[in-house]
Amino acid sequence: MNDPQPFGAHTPVGLSRWVIERTRSLSDGWAARRLLHALRRIAIRTLNGAPADVEVLGVRMRLYPYNNICEKRVLFTPQLFDPAELEILSSRIRDGFTFVDVGANIGVYSLYVAAVAGPTARILAIEPQPDIFDRLTYNIGLNPFGTIKAIACALADKAGELTLFVDPRNRGESSVKIVGSGQAPAVKVPAITLLELLGQENFRVVDAVKLDVEGAEDLILDPFFRDAPESLFPRLLIIEDGRSQWQTDLPALLEKRGYRLLEQTRLNLVYERQAS
Repeated sequence: MNDPQPFGAHTPVGLSRWVIERTRSLSDGWAARRLLHALRRIAIRTLNGAPADVEVLGVRMRLYPYNNICEKRVLFTPQLFDPAELEILSSRIRDGFTFVDVGANIGVYSLYVAAVAGPTARILAIEPQPDIFDRLTYNIGLNPFGTIKAIACALADKAGELTLFVDPRNRGESSVKIVGSGQAPAVKVPAITLLELLGQENFRVVDAVKLDVEGAEDLILDPFFRDAPESLFPRLLIIEDGRSQWQTDLPALLEKRGYRLLEQTRLNLVYERQAS
């Protein structure tokens, strides 16, 4: 259940605040990670199921660090949240920047781009999980940007209705592919193709797309690159590395469409397409 109280009602205090300040100074080394896990457990016990209202990565967010690793990472270690990806993304931002955040979760990427890009940006934040979508829209509303449109749907290879399998341990790993043992609860969600979405939203160019859909990235991109005009090919793609789950050789497809691998991180692949 998402808390309806106004922002600031859950500002961390006392021990939880001290832990958050401490973990945000940690590096990514082995010893630091062990300390992080110990401190994080203390803070989560202290929060006792309540959310945390914080300013982080230049934006306001209400975070629930319990069943969503994304929120846990942003609350305790924002300095380690996809730093290479965000640095590359921010370096490409220009006036009128267009960004599509597929699998937006609670809005970290969308809000970050909005904070950097300014009032001329156009951002679509796509999230199919109903309660996570509520957290996304709440976080968008906490900030004055006015450049993000949240859309409650999944992207797939065709329009219709999909079964989304919800991972109760980590909502960020919910997927249209069966999660874990196959006992995950399921919800029906509307689906649309990426090309149809861009058409409905009157996007003429796309500067960057981030896809984090738990192994279904090829399901979205294969038909898109088959059917979309070249003018809609994104200049920058940040894709969760799902090579063990993809049924399509997505790296080969992207190379064929003029992309080169710019960066490979622990979680993501970053591709860039050269201007023709």
